[in-house]
Amino acid sequence: MTAFIRQEAMEKANEIRLKADEEFAIEKSKLVRQEQSSIDSSYEKKFKQASMSQQITRSTLSNKSRLRILSARQELLDRLFEDSSKKLGDVSKDKKKYQTVLKNFILEGAYALNEAKLQVKVRKADNDVTKKAIEEAQSEYKSKVNKDVSISIDESDPLPEGSAGGAMIVGTGGRIDINNTFEERLRLLESQALPSIRVTLFGENENRKFRD
Repeated sequence: MTAFIRQEAMEKANEIRLKADEEFAIEKSKLVRQEQSSIDSSYEKKFKQASMSQQITRSTLSNKSRLRILSARQELLDRLFEDSSKKLGDVSKDKKKYQTVLKNFILEGAYALNEAKLQVKVRKADNDVTKKAIEEAQSEYKSKVNKDVSISIDESDPLPEGSAGGAMIVGTGGRIDINNTFEERLRLLESQALPSIRVTLFGENENRKFRD
């Protein structure tokens, strides 16, 4: 009887041990999966943070580089127009070419104003060459539009001697004028032709979506 009880106790103990081992294995596997999932989640979060940080850094560097390029380009354009401004006065040194320029400026104003009588304002030093330019302009105007135009120099209100040259064409009794001085033409070129100048110097902007 004693031996039977001992045997039954040993079998019961063995059964308990096996069940405990099984439960331990299950719990161990569960804990391992939970820890692995936690590690994976933590790694994924850190990877996303690192990726985001890298993107921000790359974007920051790209923006700084782009701003440096834009700044350098603007400096070049500013220097270009500054140098052009300094050379404006050289145009009037060649009297023959300057006479042609004045004639074209006067004609442009005559076509735009379309009046029978006009005045031009020029530097005092340009009076003689302007008179010749006016004769040519009147003749060409007559041949182009088949109308006469009387153009005179307004000697009472000349352009400043510090001006680079050119002319102002005045009509409607002095109420309307067309500014064709060299300074004004350069200013218009700087504002209106700047996009074309940028393309010439730097090429087309690949990021530009619309064209005029």
